[in-house]
Amino acid sequence: MSQPRQSQALVIVNTDFYSSDGNMVLGTRRGAKREAEKLSNILSRLNYKVKLMHNKTAKEIEDLYQQECCCEHGEYFVSIISSHGEEGVIFGCDSEPVKLTRIFQILSSEKCPVLTKIPKIFFIQACRGQEFDQGVVVECDSGEPEPEREPDCFSDCLSIPPQTVVMFACSPGYVAFLNISGSMFLQALLKVLEGEERHLALNRLMTRINWEVAFCCQARGPHEGCKQMPCFVTNLLQEVFPFSA
Repeated sequence: MSQPRQSQALVIVNTDFYSSDGNMVLGTRRGAKREAEKLSNILSRLNYKVKLMHNKTAKEIEDLYQQECCCEHGEYFVSIISSHGEEGVIFGCDSEPVKLTRIFQILSSEKCPVLTKIPKIFFIQACRGQEFDQGVVVECDSGEPEPEREPDCFSDCLSIPPQTVVMFACSPGYVAFLNISGSMFLQALLKVLEGEERHLALNRLMTRINWEVAFCCQARGPHEGCKQMPCFVTNLLQEVFPFSA
């Protein structure tokens, strides 16, 4: 009897960024490489065939996703991207932008038929703006209510192909924190994958990550006390259990 095909995982981590003239720009992302290696190891233990890619240019990142269209896939496709970013964009190590909509388009049913029915799960550790989240008071017995704010517009990068889930490290317009120990978001993902929560349905697992980052993490150093709020979007039509190996 033939062995079932392994689910695939693509992990891309960019730590050093250079301009076309060879000068370093954007700042080195200390702690990101070790964090990505830990995630790759645990995904391997959960029976994923993992490709870990370091410091890829914008063109190379697109090519990596193009290559997935020619691979054999198991039950799931998981991708983790750790890089600098802006709203709807992540940066290659050449400091050139890659639109997330471009990545999603490459993996759409029209461009990538082999992934049509396979759940595609993205975890994106990157800033989505330059605002700092000062946090909110969850419980309060008194005090003046804060003035109402204009609602944020929906991001165009949420136009995702069918059978896709995307989880972002932070809300639109805000920064995603990273230090030498790693990022709030991917450290929370690591904790969940190493614990019994990995057996949860994906939507519950992601909600658990939201709770972990919101209540157990805050920035240190010059931005002491600032918070971060991950969020996710999904168009799955059924519950999936991608990490319950």
